[in-house]
Parts: sequence; structure tokens; C-alpha cells
Amino acid sequence: MIVIAEKKRFLVTYVNAHCSNVAQNDPEYVSSLKKFDIIHPDGIGVWFALHLFYGWTMNFPRMTGSDLYETMINYSKRFNWKIYFFGDTEETLSRISLQNPDLVIAGCSSGYNFSTKAVIESIRDANPDILLVGLGVPGQEKWVADNFEKLPEIPVFCIGDGIKVFSGTKRRGPLFFRMIGLEWVSRLFAEPVRLFRRYIFGIPFFIYRILKAKFYGI
Repeated sequence: MIVIAEKKRFLVTYVNAHCSNVAQNDPEYVSSLKKFDIIHPDGIGVWFALHLFYGWTMNFPRMTGSDLYETMINYSKRFNWKIYFFGDTEETLSRISLQNPDLVIAGCSSGYNFSTKAVIESIRDANPDILLVGLGVPGQEKWVADNFEKLPEIPVFCIGDGIKVFSGTKRRGPLFFRMIGLEWVSRLFAEPVRLFRRYIFGIPFFIYRILKAKFYGI
């Protein structure tokens, strides 16, 4: 949180099993990731892969994006940091102030049918302390990589549908499921049509790729 207080340009995003699968066939996405200062390992799959490759004695903390955003909300309220939200729908964005009346919202722009030029001008005029971009993977990383030099020198976080954590519209799994790394099961039941392919096919594919890389080096 120091970079937020000091208003330094700092690019942060996350990679989970789905992101890793997407990266296999999207070199532009991989190139965009290289411009980020921090890539947060999100989810049990990436946490397991890190230990598989670097050893179980390595201390890789396990924190989901949703946990991180809840912490950010608390810090932002405490220090009156101004947040600009770019992404998701107008309806989701409109609920953020209702869910967090003490949160200082510098501005909002929907992630649908937007003009990049207009969004950048809006962000610069708002002069926020933090920019949160929720355009989904890999669109958000590509957008930030292409435009971060035009933005104010502030921390930029790619958060996907994490904007829904701020609006209170993201349904999280039971605490026990979160603790054992199975929160994705609750998400699948909540949004089966959107997430079926990502989880039912994506998770086995991710495991296959990780094991092949570990034991065969390919």
C-alpha cells in the first residue's frame, strides 16, 4: 500500500489458472504482462504450481483477488484514497457508493462501448489515487499496457470482475470452501453458463500443462 500513499505509477494484475490457459494462445497478452510490476498469483491452482516448481518450503502466501480487494476497501476508507473504477456495467458501478458510502469515488466509466480517449481524459480530470480496471482477461492487461503512459502516475490494478466485490454483487463461497481452495465451485454454481467451460475443461487442462512442464520440461 506504500505505492498508493506515495502516488507512484505501479501496475498490478493477477494470474490464475484461467489466465495461464489464455496465455498459451495469446502472445500479445503475454507481452502485456511483462509490463506489469507485480503479477499476483490468484487461486489454488497457481499457488500449487508455484510450490510444485519451487518447492514446498517456499513461503508463497495464498490470497485470492477478492481477499485483496476487501483489504483495499478498508485501507481506502481509512486514508480517504480516491478510486476511479473502469469496467463492468453502469448498474454495477452505480451500486459501489451504495455498498460503500464512506468510499471516496473519483469517477467511473463502464467497460462496454467505451472510447479509450474519453476514458483517459476522464481519469486524468478526476485525479484519483488508485485506478481499478475491470475489463476481463486479457483485455484489461492489453488496455493498461497500451495506455499506462497516458495515465496519471498512480497505481493501476487490473481486477477483472473484482469490481463486483466493491459493489457487493459478487457472490463469494462459504468460508470453508475459501480455506480449502474450492471457492471456484461456488462460483460455478452461481454462474454455470458463463463459467462451465472455464472450470470443467480449463482446470484439467491447466493441471495437465503444469504436470507436463514439471516432469517433461515442455
